[in-house]
Amino acid sequence: MSSPVTIAAFQNAHRLQVQSLYKRSLKLSLDWYIQRDIWRQKALQIRAQFEANKHVTNPKEMQALIKKTENELEEWAHPDPYKLPLGPEGTKWERNLPPIVHDAADHHH
Repeated sequence: MSSPVTIAAFQNAHRLQVQSLYKRSLKLSLDWYIQRDIWRQKALQIRAQFEANKHVTNPKEMQALIKKTENELEEWAHPDPYKLPLGPEGTKWERNLPPIVHDAADHHH
């Protein structure tokens, strides 16, 4: 029989893995639905999918669901993910940086 510590560790690891999948699903959906009012409906659908499998307790079924979700996320990945304009690789990233000013006092010859 498994000890309570082993079961608790498995449950905690599983919870963190499911939370990560849920967060990745929401972030990935933002690549496809940029307008928040439309995205919100998709977010509710994603939440419903996760809630529908909340009752599963069999470790083999849980692993199969996680694998299925991982595969769906790979298939659903956007070829050109949305990037915030001011974020890294965004359209305004490092645009109009202030010029580098060298102080003449720093250069003693």
